[in-house]
Amino acid sequence: MSIIMGKIIPEVNDMVIIPIKDLKNTGKISKMVHESDSPVYVTKNGYADMVIMSSQSYENQQNMIIDLIKTSLEKSHEQSVNGETVDYLEALSQLKSKYGL
Repeated sequence: MSIIMGKIIPEVNDMVIIPIKDLKNTGKISKMVHESDSPVYVTKNGYADMVIMSSQSYENQQNMIIDLIKTSLEKSHEQSVNGETVDYLEALSQLKSKYGL
């Protein structure tokens, strides 16, 4: 649990969740976002509405995604060069069989 603006704010699995009305206090929200390693989830009428994260966290997340894509493409290229390929119709058939489609 976190205490924001005198209120107990729930944390579910390290998720910080606040109601949208608490966005009025931008200084405290900014501090909370920068002190947290995870995004802050904002609810409206009890439902998820938006997510706030620091620009540094966002950049880190984007870089991680780019690294994962690069790694996947490098592996795919290596498999192609080594002849470890499957015809797309055969691959589609294997996927359909595997997942019962």
